Amino acid sequence: MPKVTKHPRLRAKTYKGASGQIHVYYVYDMRQEGVPDIRLGKDFAHAVERWDELHNHKPRTIGRLQEAFDRWRQKELPKYDSAETAKGYAKNLGKLEPVFGQMAWDEIDLPILRRYLDLRTAKTQGNREMTLLALIWGKAVLWGMTRHPWPAAGVKNWKNAESAREFEVTDELFAAVYAEGDQVLRDCMDIATATGMRLTDARQVLMPAGGMLHFRSGKAGKRAFFEVASSPVLSELVKRREKSPGNCLMLLATGTGHEVSARMLRTRWDEARERAADKAAKTGNPGLARAIRAMYLRDMRSRAADLAGDVAEASKLLQHSSKRLTEKHYRTRAEKLRAVR
Repeated sequence: MPKVTKHPRLRAKTYKGASGQIHVYYVYDMRQEGVPDIRLGKDFAHAVERWDELHNHKPRTIGRLQEAFDRWRQKELPKYDSAETAKGYAKNLGKLEPVFGQMAWDEIDLPILRRYLDLRTAKTQGNREMTLLALIWGKAVLWGMTRHPWPAAGVKNWKNAESAREFEVTDELFAAVYAEGDQVLRDCMDIATATGMRLTDARQVLMPAGGMLHFRSGKAGKRAFFEVASSPVLSELVKRREKSPGNCLMLLATGTGHEVSARMLRTRWDEARERAADKAAKTGNPGLARAIRAMYLRDMRSRAADLAGDVAEASKLLQHSSKRLTEKHYRTRAEKLRAVR
């Protein structure tokens, strides 16, 4: 009578290393199918989990992209220091899994990737999802999950066409919303336009020490500092913050000395922007009203780039690796030229 086991077809294999040590690894027995055994790894608990997926007919991940998705989420995603970056990747992964998770590596080719982009309503976001898929694919090759190269390797212009956002935050637009905002929103707009910080960094930058406003970019991880005394905007803000109640360590804080969340900023911006747009419309300026409603709080970073003296200064302020990136995405103000005759 065959031996009854708790985990049918789960077998342990042993081998001797070069130094004589004994190693054990686990496999799912595939002899009755006439194909090689499926390796389940050296860790027994992990091997049992993978055995359960195979034996109990759960959605198969071994040999599928889902296997790489799961490992990347567990091992790679926590390595990102930026919460915003990690959140964005997790969101993109959630879009990829239902479509590609149960597909085998050899089932995916360039036409399938292009078809995904064609059907994706959010075209730019679809490009971001394909970038993540390529990243995970590369990891899967390193992990030995597939030998198939990335289907779009070496192919140019296969993604959706993208165009840089062209929106200039003029003095008039800035002043219109600034006038309708409360102190928290005004402070955020001042920090972002004075320093070029991203909104997450503007929210989380600490109070200055020794007259210097130190920060590390949440996205790029680059360290920098500003001399507070050289900026009238920052000097005034710091003086007011030093007199405010509470013990919040952040430069941006509420009037009661509490930390400001992203939702709080979003709500304040939406309300102030709508009041400013309504006021412009009522005074007979519908064009201004439309422009106000088209403006985002993150556009304050572009305004900082425009306020910088030249492209080189703007690129340095925004901590970009190249001036071309600054010119394409952030310098929105038209360049003044001189007629030659």
